[in-house]
Amino acid sequence: MPAMTTITLFRYTGLSNQFWALSQMGLAPGRLKNVPGQTFFKMLGTGRSGFSTRPDWGVYALLQTWHDEGDATHFLDSHTIMCAFRERASEHLTLFMRPLRSHGKWDGRNPFVASPTGASTGPVAVLTRATIRKRYLYRFWKYVPSAQRPLVSMPGLLYSKGVGETPFIDMATFSLWENAEAMESYAYGTDAHKVAIRKTRELGWYREELFARFLPYRAVGSWADIPDLGLFREGPDSKGQGI
Repeated sequence: MPAMTTITLFRYTGLSNQFWALSQMGLAPGRLKNVPGQTFFKMLGTGRSGFSTRPDWGVYALLQTWHDEGDATHFLDSHTIMCAFRERASEHLTLFMRPLRSHGKWDGRNPFVASPTGASTGPVAVLTRATIRKRYLYRFWKYVPSAQRPLVSMPGLLYSKGVGETPFIDMATFSLWENAEAMESYAYGTDAHKVAIRKTRELGWYREELFARFLPYRAVGSWADIPDLGLFREGPDSKGQGI
């Protein structure tokens, strides 16, 4: 079984649950370091779609890479911290994904091992992340809103969420698309995004950056904002329906 990736989204309602979720950004990583079969993980806060300075205090994400799916499933089903996350969350969804293409680095390495599955003809997921050089923070945040504006209205976009480790500095966007063609139309066909790519190369905004494309093949849980992807969903309330 090739290496794979999971991303789990959690939605928390009520101030006490949201405060608890925020506290886990600092507390949970120590308990996640030695999970069997896990090769990389990140606890992520979220903002609005795309890179955003406005936090979403109700939504958090856990990104993980694994030796195989069995390790991921065991963690999701039985680990105490995962059980605590689910118990407090009003909604949660895990996407199982195989990396199709990845370039760049995250903490000095590329954690996503490309799968031999080849190109995807169905939905694709994309993770774009960057560590912004501090001396360019003002320029970056002054320009980015205009570069991100076309994203929300792009044909074929199923879901987009800004995620990140450190506010303003370590930022990322996770997005789901109907197919690779829709994603590439945004990445290479919109003037604002093409200008952003050119500025990135010319000005060296980023100390570190990474772009990864994934094939989502399984989903567990529920998330109202994500439409039917034709993936198999299983969970205590799902009775095996597709999403």
